[in-house]
Amino acid sequence: MGDTEGHFEMSFSQLGLAEPLLRAVREAGYTEPTPIQTRGIPAVLSGRDLLAAAQTGTGKTAAFALPLLQRLQSPRTGQSSRAPRVLVLVPTRELAAQVCGAVQALGRHMPQRTAVVFGGVSATPQVAAFARGLDILVATPGRLLDHARERAVDLSRIETLVLDEADRMLDMGFIRDIRRILALLPRERQNLLFSATFSDEIRELARTILRDPLTIEVAPRNAPPERVEHSVYHVDTTQKRALLSHLLRNLGWQQTLVFTRTKHGANRLAQQLEQDGLKCAAIHGNKSQGARTRALADFKGNRIEVLVATDIAARGLDIMGLPQVVNFELPHVPEDYVHRIGRTGRAGADGRAVSLVSRDERDRLRAVERMLGRSIASHQPPAFAPAMGAARRR
Repeated sequence: MGDTEGHFEMSFSQLGLAEPLLRAVREAGYTEPTPIQTRGIPAVLSGRDLLAAAQTGTGKTAAFALPLLQRLQSPRTGQSSRAPRVLVLVPTRELAAQVCGAVQALGRHMPQRTAVVFGGVSATPQVAAFARGLDILVATPGRLLDHARERAVDLSRIETLVLDEADRMLDMGFIRDIRRILALLPRERQNLLFSATFSDEIRELARTILRDPLTIEVAPRNAPPERVEHSVYHVDTTQKRALLSHLLRNLGWQQTLVFTRTKHGANRLAQQLEQDGLKCAAIHGNKSQGARTRALADFKGNRIEVLVATDIAARGLDIMGLPQVVNFELPHVPEDYVHRIGRTGRAGADGRAVSLVSRDERDRLRAVERMLGRSIASHQPPAFAPAMGAARRR
């Protein structure tokens, strides 16, 4: 064990990180830098702009958090101020909370102050955090603009802007909010843009805000995790719920994340699975922040077996060792299939992605297969009894 510790200590320290950060890295249980950390950390430390194609699970948060925490040890330029020096923009509340938690953990032996800002909760504690002063601000665009309009936050001292999951922010229609925020920032600043895919829109955004960026692609364009086993069950729409219930109850699946296309569909499916005797919860944009946080904590703590989610609600979910993802319905956009299944098969673990495909979804399946560059193995659904009420367990 001493050898591996020495090896990983060397590899992180070779990236130019200070001892308090190396200690936090050790305590967080990181073994050695991921490819994006190896390439990104020295670039960010040197003050370069960055354009990185990196999916959730590649270690991208630490790739920007560690060097930025180190850069914050240098004194502020200009007059002293309590205004934030680093702004991290993210698309969803869940991701905001997650990134803030990761930054605080990595900076636990440093004096910096970090705050998180998103909608759906009271603005009062957020305003109080601005008044106390902070160094790193993690925020969703809408609530940050609310605070800016109220003059509660001063963005004129930002030294580094991070756009995390920029592709999802564009998908969710945040481009105008992002441009409004950019107008409030100093012209001279470092910019880091992270995206799961490099669409034409992302490249256009990068051209307008990045200066001579280092480009890093740690996975081929739209590449799914390699250690995921993909499979398809062809099943009539009316039988999907019964088949899913059968698979969950009879194959011994623990901790299953199930995707539906709509909020209403997520609610209905979660209720039906509960009636079938499965411990289940749903998360989507209409749920309160408290309900979403509780459902995720119960899922991570194995108090519920099944979490039913919509694409937007699940964006940024970080669930260690998630064994399987089920597409109850295939997404409209094939790239969203990659985002969904990126929740499993992470950090060297094996994962399973199961899709229940009805006749009217076959074009979507073909689009997913074209993007993957291969066909997905299809299985004959097992014989199963229709799920009615509390289905009897075998």
